[in-house]
Amino acid sequence: MDYSRYFRDYPDKNGRFGEFGGCRVPPELEAPFREVADAYQSICHSAEFINELRRIRREFQGRPTPVYHCNRLSRHIGNCQIYLKREDLNHTGAHKLNHCMGEGLLAKYLGKKKLIAETGAGQHGVALATAAAYFGLECEIHMGLVDIKKQAPNVTRMKILGAKVVPVTRGLQTLKEAVDSAFESYLASYKDSIYCIGSALGPHPFPLMVRDFQMCVGIEAREQFKEMTGILPDAVCACVGGGSNSAGMFSAFLGDPVDIYGVEPLGRGPGKGDHAATLCYGKKGSMHGFDSYVLEDENGTPDPVYSIASGLDYPSVGPEHAFWKDLGRVNYVTASDEEAIDAFFKLSRYEGIIPALESSHAIAYAMKLAKEMGTGAILVNCSGRGDKDVDYVVEHSAMAKITNSRKNNPA
Repeated sequence: MDYSRYFRDYPDKNGRFGEFGGCRVPPELEAPFREVADAYQSICHSAEFINELRRIRREFQGRPTPVYHCNRLSRHIGNCQIYLKREDLNHTGAHKLNHCMGEGLLAKYLGKKKLIAETGAGQHGVALATAAAYFGLECEIHMGLVDIKKQAPNVTRMKILGAKVVPVTRGLQTLKEAVDSAFESYLASYKDSIYCIGSALGPHPFPLMVRDFQMCVGIEAREQFKEMTGILPDAVCACVGGGSNSAGMFSAFLGDPVDIYGVEPLGRGPGKGDHAATLCYGKKGSMHGFDSYVLEDENGTPDPVYSIASGLDYPSVGPEHAFWKDLGRVNYVTASDEEAIDAFFKLSRYEGIIPALESSHAIAYAMKLAKEMGTGAILVNCSGRGDKDVDYVVEHSAMAKITNSRKNNPA
C-alpha cells in the first residue's frame, strides 16, 4: 500500500475502502445522500469553508488540544512512557465536536433547518446540540432508554442546549436501535434536515466526512509529539466503537513506522452478547447502509452487544477500520470492563484526569502494552472526559465489591 497516495485513493468515488463502505440506502434516500456527498466535495476544498472551520476550532472549540506526558502513571508502570492527546479538553468534553461543527456548517451551506442524529454515551448528542445552538438550527437526538438512564448528565446537557431527545424503547434500547430510529426520522423529513451520524460509519459520504473532520486530532498529535520529544511515538492507541476518534488519530500515522492499536470493548468476555468487539470476533456483512465487519447470527440478525461504555456498544464498525484490519496496518485488540474501570481509576489518581469509559479502554490497553514494551513511548487518544460516567462507575464498582465479598465470604 502506497500511503503517500492513500487519501487520494480512499474512499473511491463510490465511497468504498476496498470491499467495504458504499451506500446501501432506500431509493427515496439516494438523492438526499447524493446531495450531501456533492455538497461536501464542493466545499471541502473551499478556502472560505476551511478558514471558517479553522476559526471555529480555534475560537470556539479551543483547538489545538494539548499532548500531555503521564509522568506518574508511566513511572508506576515501568520505563515505557505514556502520552495523552487531550481530546477531553475539546469544548463539550470529547472529540465529537470536531465533526459536529463541520456537519453543522455543511447544513447551513445546504440551507437545512434541522440536525438529526443518534447518540450512545451522549457525547455526540451534546456536541451536535452545541453545533445546532451555534448555527441556529433545530436538533433532534435519538437515544436508547438504557443509555438515557446511564448517561443522565449528558441528557440534561442536550436539553439545556435546546435539543429534542427522543427515547428509543425498542430492542436492547442502546446505540444500534438509536441509529435505526434516527434513520427513520430522517427518512420522513430529509428535505429540511441533514442526518449527522455520530461516527465514521454509515452510508457514503459519512465515513469520509467524519474521518476528514476528525483528522485534526492526529495531525495535531503527531506535530505536538515530535515537538515535545524530537521523534515519533513507538505506538499509537485509541478506542474503537464506530471508529471516529480512532480514524482521526490513526490517519496521521498510516505512513509512519509506528505500531497502531485499535482497542475494542471485550465487556464481560468473548461470549455472544457479552462484548462489542466487532473486528476481533465479527464477520464480513452489511449494516445501516454500508459494508463492513458485523456481529450477527447465521440468519443475518445483529447479535446483542454489550459494553460498560455506551459509546462503544455497536454491532459493527466503520468501513475504513475494516479496510485497515484487512490491510494489516492496524492491530485490533480488546480491553474488558474490568480493565477499563481499573484504567479509569488509575489515570484519575495518578494524573488527576478523569477519562471517559470509552477512552479508558484505550488507556487500559496502553498500560498493558507499556509493560510488554518495557521502554519507548505510547501516544493514546484520550477521546473524552469522564464526568458523564462518574456516578455509574462508582455505583458499578460498589456493586462489584459487594458481589465479590459475597463470593469470597458466603453465608
